[in-house]
Amino acid sequence: MLDLDSLTFGQLKEINAIFGSGNFNNNGSANTKIHPMIGKKVIIRTYSAGVWFGELVQKEKNEVILKNARRMFQWFCKESISLSAVAVYGINQDKSKICVPVDTVWLEAIELLPCSEISIESIENAKIVQQD
Repeated sequence: MLDLDSLTFGQLKEINAIFGSGNFNNNGSANTKIHPMIGKKVIIRTYSAGVWFGELVQKEKNEVILKNARRMFQWFCKESISLSAVAVYGINQDKSKICVPVDTVWLEAIELLPCSEISIESIENAKIVQQD
């Protein structure tokens, strides 16, 4: 039986690495740095799952977890033409197709965009798209 009280700090770091919690940095001290977008509403462009909106709850390298997440199946900017503009100005709700919210989703992100209050309101209040 393993005596947890007798484990060395090095052994604890090894166990930590196996389970991937990322709580220690390379010199063995605890990581206290939290990503500045944690807790904010963001738009995520992914490698293969399209574009998502939600609250960023976790980020590790290129992996993110969003809560209250909505897939932006098809989006049109309220002003301008880019996804960056959606994060600033919001969506055109009449043209965009925004899916039902899910509690949480894990994604591989290639772009994270923090949203303005206008953008958040336009996406959160968008009707849930239905099948044609």
